[in-house]
Amino acid sequence: MDLRERITSATKQAMKDKAADRLSTLRLINAAFKDRDIAARAEGNEAGVGEADLLAILGKMVKQRRESARTYEEGGRLDLAERELAEVEVIEEFLPKPLSDGEISSALDAAVAEVGASSIRDMGRVMGVLKARYQGRMDFGAVGPMVKDRLSSGG
Repeated sequence: MDLRERITSATKQAMKDKAADRLSTLRLINAAFKDRDIAARAEGNEAGVGEADLLAILGKMVKQRRESARTYEEGGRLDLAERELAEVEVIEEFLPKPLSDGEISSALDAAVAEVGASSIRDMGRVMGVLKARYQGRMDFGAVGPMVKDRLSSGG
């Protein structure tokens, strides 16, 4: 079952269960997917967006909600922070299991070897390989500096 089908199924189940908060989050996911589909069609891509793009959307949604929760906590609004973190839990159900630190290190080694990266100028190619393979499974904001360190130290 692909990602869209899983979310549609979960939405129907949330309606049956009368789980209002869960349903609200699932509808936000569907809306984000539809917005991206519309943008893709406007760019001339009639097929819509692929699974990797959808995972990227979910990853971005998680990141936004974590940042909002942190802001709410700093502002003393724990009720709003809890709501954001509850949405994160629902969204993360549809993301693949994140890679461990060891798996990330192995993935970096493989990507560097695959593109024959030897200097910092190859960073974009290495990141491209990682994003194609591990979308939704690693935090590219954290991985970028790791790739940079690995390339600047000569592999």
